[in-house]
Amino acid sequence: MKNVKNVYAAYAKDTELRLNSSSGAMFSLLAMHILSLGGVVYGVKMTDDCYGAEYERVINNEGLKALRGSKYLQAKVGDTFHFVKQDLDNGKVVLFSGTGCFVNGLKLFLRKDYDNLYCMDVVCHGTPSPELWKRYVKYREEQTHSKMIYASFRNKDKHDWNGFEMKEIDENYNEVWISRHSDPYFRMFVKNICLRPSCFSCTAKFLKLSDITVADFWGIDKVAPEMNDNLGVSLVLIRTDKGQQIFDAIQNEIEKKEVSYKDGVSNNKSEFQAYPKPKERDSFFKDMNKMSFEQLSRKYLDIPVWKALGRKIKHIFLEVVL
Repeated sequence: MKNVKNVYAAYAKDTELRLNSSSGAMFSLLAMHILSLGGVVYGVKMTDDCYGAEYERVINNEGLKALRGSKYLQAKVGDTFHFVKQDLDNGKVVLFSGTGCFVNGLKLFLRKDYDNLYCMDVVCHGTPSPELWKRYVKYREEQTHSKMIYASFRNKDKHDWNGFEMKEIDENYNEVWISRHSDPYFRMFVKNICLRPSCFSCTAKFLKLSDITVADFWGIDKVAPEMNDNLGVSLVLIRTDKGQQIFDAIQNEIEKKEVSYKDGVSNNKSEFQAYPKPKERDSFFKDMNKMSFEQLSRKYLDIPVWKALGRKIKHIFLEVVL
């Protein structure tokens, strides 16, 4: 157990909040609490053109909408660390959320502890190339002949927490759901061939500087089946007294059950170990610079997913929501 004080299965009592979150909506509740104190929240949103992800400073609940949900690509941090320091030095209470490497990076940048800083990291599978995501979006735009204006990697609109899909909306407000089992970008991600080199030897797996860690509670049916209504359950790892303090502050808004660290991470090994580097990872990136996204999919996925995706989209478009 790596500097973990307490472990919980938890979810928000607010059903709508859970449906708009990847798992149990812990980030939203913690962020809303910080905002209620007059504080600020830093998290990741998709860029306006949908070609990337970036950090955003939020000061109200409306702004939190863009920060909810997983973003499976490396985010641009820009001057965010400087803005965080400025807020802290001005006495603002700050919640900073992100992958473990970003949290560790912020702490090393600040070079001192702040009582008014709370850091929350998410258990990370690894960070895919932002360039690959950009190519994927352009590929999809070529297929649909329309600009993408929205992407949700973990959408629950049509299926439950375990059956989530990729949801995309174009400039004509057509909505499309694509199974994660057939979406080529998602499949490249779970095969680990598009991850950053540092992800295969991630120091954030054993050096945890966050106050609280959240993740999907995969395997909840084996640990606390009474907690699972298929809308999403969060795994919450309390690492510091400050982490316990902020978690205790939202007790009236959640359902929770304390569990052991072993049970909590048994189906989420990304909490403590990195994935091995696939042998084809280097050739994948060389080919990415000279192949189209369709060619890349055809070569590196087990089946010609680009064909399956085409058939899937053709069918889904019959269910377009205007």
